[in-house]
Amino acid sequence: MTAIKHALQRDIFTPNDERLLSIVNVCKAGKKKRNCFLCATVTTERPVQVNVVKVKKSDKGDFYKRQTAWALRDLAVVDAKDAVKENPEFDLHFDKVYKWVASSTAEKNTFISCIWKLNQRYLRKKIDFVNVSAQLLEESVPSGENQSVAGGDEEAVDEYQELNAREEQDIEIMMEGCEYAISNAEAFAEKLSRELQVLDGANIQSIMASEKQVNILMTLLDEALKEVDQIELKLSSYEEMLQSVKEQMDQISESNHLIHLSNTNNVKLLSEIEFLVNHMDLAKGHIKALQEGDLASSRGIEACTNAADALLQCMNVALRPGHNMLYAVKQQQQRFSDLREQFARRLASHLNNVFVQQGHDQSSTLAQHSIELTLPNHHPVHRDLLRYAKLMEWLKSTDYGKYEGLTKNYMDYLSRLYEREIKDFFEVAKIKMTGTTKEGKKFGLHGSSGKLTGSTSSLNKLSVQSSGNRRSQSSSLLDMGNMSASDLDVADRTKFDKIFEQVLSELEPLCLAEQDFISKFFKLQQHQSMGTTMNEAEEMDGGILSRSHNSGVPQAISSEKDMIRQMMIKIFRCIEPELNNLIALGDKIDSFNSLYMLVKMSHHVWTAQNVDPASFLSTTLGNVLVTVKRNFDKCISNQIKQMEEVKISKKSKVGILTFVAEFEEFAALAESIFKNAERRGDLDKAYIKLIRSVFINVEKVANESQKTPRDVVMMENFHRIFATLSRLKISCLEAEKKEAKQKYTDHLQSYVIYSLGQPLEKLNHFFEGVEARVAQGIREEEVSYQLAFNKQELRKVIKEYPGKEVKKGLDNLYKKVDKHLCEEENLLQVVWHSMQDEFIRQYKHFEGLIARCYPGSGVTMEFTIQDILDYCSSIAQSH
Repeated sequence: MTAIKHALQRDIFTPNDERLLSIVNVCKAGKKKRNCFLCATVTTERPVQVNVVKVKKSDKGDFYKRQTAWALRDLAVVDAKDAVKENPEFDLHFDKVYKWVASSTAEKNTFISCIWKLNQRYLRKKIDFVNVSAQLLEESVPSGENQSVAGGDEEAVDEYQELNAREEQDIEIMMEGCEYAISNAEAFAEKLSRELQVLDGANIQSIMASEKQVNILMTLLDEALKEVDQIELKLSSYEEMLQSVKEQMDQISESNHLIHLSNTNNVKLLSEIEFLVNHMDLAKGHIKALQEGDLASSRGIEACTNAADALLQCMNVALRPGHNMLYAVKQQQQRFSDLREQFARRLASHLNNVFVQQGHDQSSTLAQHSIELTLPNHHPVHRDLLRYAKLMEWLKSTDYGKYEGLTKNYMDYLSRLYEREIKDFFEVAKIKMTGTTKEGKKFGLHGSSGKLTGSTSSLNKLSVQSSGNRRSQSSSLLDMGNMSASDLDVADRTKFDKIFEQVLSELEPLCLAEQDFISKFFKLQQHQSMGTTMNEAEEMDGGILSRSHNSGVPQAISSEKDMIRQMMIKIFRCIEPELNNLIALGDKIDSFNSLYMLVKMSHHVWTAQNVDPASFLSTTLGNVLVTVKRNFDKCISNQIKQMEEVKISKKSKVGILTFVAEFEEFAALAESIFKNAERRGDLDKAYIKLIRSVFINVEKVANESQKTPRDVVMMENFHRIFATLSRLKISCLEAEKKEAKQKYTDHLQSYVIYSLGQPLEKLNHFFEGVEARVAQGIREEEVSYQLAFNKQELRKVIKEYPGKEVKKGLDNLYKKVDKHLCEEENLLQVVWHSMQDEFIRQYKHFEGLIARCYPGSGVTMEFTIQDILDYCSSIAQSH
């Protein structure tokens, strides 16, 4: 280590005018072991600078290089990790923490001791030595005159002092006077000793000569002491005088403090009085307005509103601590409370009178609306009442009990008024729907009021004739539960649709206007909240605004939005029952009216939900929509039931079934009604149910038919269904349309094949036997050798069907087909053309069998294909 120390001093620190005082071999903690040296150095020039230098061996050779240097003044903490146990680890805290592991604990302790000494000698700054043995630091504490700073090397630094220029010059002169000093050191030393003795003697003589001067100096010192005593006496007298002045100044200061304190208290008292006067003084004009203000005129309402706001500000002023103890404040607060109570009573009484007057005024306008399908306009009343909105807000914040009472009274008066208006409005609508009062009796309406008194039993007694009756064919009456849509004119349905739309269009703005007025007048925020059922309306009579005795906050109402909805339910509680009655009447008049009502109601519900999904209007119309949807489903169910219960005559041909024609009518009507409707999905589901029932019951009737062949019933009705679906282009019934076409085609082909078996019956039987023999394995050219199928038998059968006979058979076939088919569907020519094609196909088939099984026989049919075409054309034209 000594050799390394000398090498580092020589190669690194001497060129930089530094002296190396301590060294420790270290490596970084926790990383790859790459050794380096930490060196404690001082500069040889003054002022002395102390550094900690990191030196490491170069990667390219054996020489060392200086890597990093830190000034000792930047060192904050030295952490030795453990003051008791031997631990080579230690930390140095400069700009960051550097963690080191020394090669030995002894080297670490020596290095830390050197740092301590250098700090004590040169810096005297606060460096924290943590986990360092106290003994190690005590050994380094300086003691005596010849204290050691940093070991032997540092002592040499302290003892050595550089010669100045004059000393160097004197030594040179002395050396020049003693040239032999270098060759004879003893003689030179002896000479120096003699000169030193001479100098000592001269010094003693000089001291003895100055004794007189010392005596004179002592005399002067004695005189100076006397002067000092005199000065001390004067200072004592001055101090006594100043003490008296100090006491007087203290008294003056205390007096000034009391005066300042009194002034401060007066200012604070004035501030408190001004605060109370400015914030708790109500103008005489406001007091007069509260006691006598005119609540009927706009100017009086404005004056009362300003006065009420001023009173509220005075009552709500934030008093400072202690104000409540003042008698004047208590008296003023009591006065404000009396004014508030007096004005609240006067305001509540006036508004109650206004509510009553509103009911009387509106009643006078009911007569002019009774003949028109319109509801009275409440906008003027709302406009007049909104002048009191700010006063209602004041009442809500100051006297919730009276605010609650006004709210309940408003609901009571308005519910009775709206009930009269809405009931009269709906009676007019019912009368307009049924035409006249006389006609209305047929549906259970009696008298001009048109009240609905019919029962379900009377409704079920209504029955209509089937569509077959309308085609002048005999058919039984069907008990359908509701009146058939076919018995009513399109104009009646359009009229009902317009009336129902007008009813909804009148109710919607009425409810929205009233809800908006309630929100503004009673100062209730319309924010989103949970829904409220109609059962809550029952709580309104018992006091929906009940309050807690302690908090004064409504318990039954979770939010102001709920309060608005509950008020609307109480005020318009008759709307939903009246709408349901009107819907029941419309359903009695015509079950197909449920289609119109479903579309209109769905549109209005959709509109209301876009405005506010939780509003009274949205909820009420949504409930009514459920009823309309049930009626619609009931209408569909009744139609399906009618299909299942249909009966056909055993004596007449079937033709187009009643429910097939009614489905066509229903689909055409529904498509016109549901065009661009929001609830198209309901109609599509109904279509699926109806068409499946039509398919099932057509097949059922075809199987039961005795007069008309099954294939004809299936062919004609599925042709009508296919034509209807093709014309209406109902997207959800595309699959059923294809199925109807397939069934029509299949049964047409089946009917044609069945019918053509009769005109050439024996010929058909003969060739069926020929085909049977071929199927059994007999070669076609050998069939003629069979006794029953030889050429003679063939000629015999062919002779039975000359052209005249064939034409007669085709004519009979045409007449029979004409009897089977109905005139409505006009399928006779289509069927006859298909029979012609099938007959020609059979003819070609017979010709082919003759050519293959009887080759060279010369046997041919007695008529040709051209004859067949002429026969068919002639028969069709003759009929």
